[in-house]
Amino acid sequence: MATAFLSTANSFFPSSISPSTSSSCSSSSSSSSSSSSLVGTALVYLNNQNVQRRTLCKAFNESPPPTPALTKRGFSLCFITSLVLAAGNGCSNAIAAILEADDDEELLEKVKKDRKKRLERQGVISSSGQEKGYLQDVVYKLSEIGQAIDNNDLSTASSVLGGSTDTEWVKNANVAFNKLSSSPEEKTQVETFNSSLASLISSVTKNDVESSKVAFVTSATAFEKWTTLTGLVGQLKGL
Repeated sequence: MATAFLSTANSFFPSSISPSTSSSCSSSSSSSSSSSSLVGTALVYLNNQNVQRRTLCKAFNESPPPTPALTKRGFSLCFITSLVLAAGNGCSNAIAAILEADDDEELLEKVKKDRKKRLERQGVISSSGQEKGYLQDVVYKLSEIGQAIDNNDLSTASSVLGGSTDTEWVKNANVAFNKLSSSPEEKTQVETFNSSLASLISSVTKNDVESSKVAFVTSATAFEKWTTLTGLVGQLKGL
């Protein structure tokens, strides 16, 4: 089979050229052509790879960075910072003035709200004539009790107190307290008044002068603080 293959191959070459020479030249030419083709292909491939790499790098470098979420506060801070950097001390003073104006606005709003609450409270007090009468009675009772205790006259103090916290004047006083108390501080003073009044009645009943004096001062102080908090201090006689 090998001999037949070689004889068939010899028929493709001219008689002047020996098979060995033709084979050698053909092999050399083919090898050179193939080598050139491979080199060219490799260069084209490498060139394409470089182009793709440069394209990717360029696309990556030119791609815009992710935009962070910008809140209203963040925008304001950025804006103020840029102004400070751009204009220096002069701009800083202007921004300080703006911020001060904002503070003044907040203060003004607070003043308006407080004034509105005061007006509402005054409206409630103005329409509470009966409750103010109950509170005026408390002022008179405390005055009589204080004078009696100061004179060590606990029997008179006891008669004015009534012997328990269920007496009419104490109940009426709590009606007024409940209607006119709105803040926690006011309610705390009411609790202090009632607890110290109970202690005062107990001390007077026991004929304990010193304890009666302490309990009376605590009761009167709590009542006076409550009238100041509620704005009634100028509307009751004897305070």
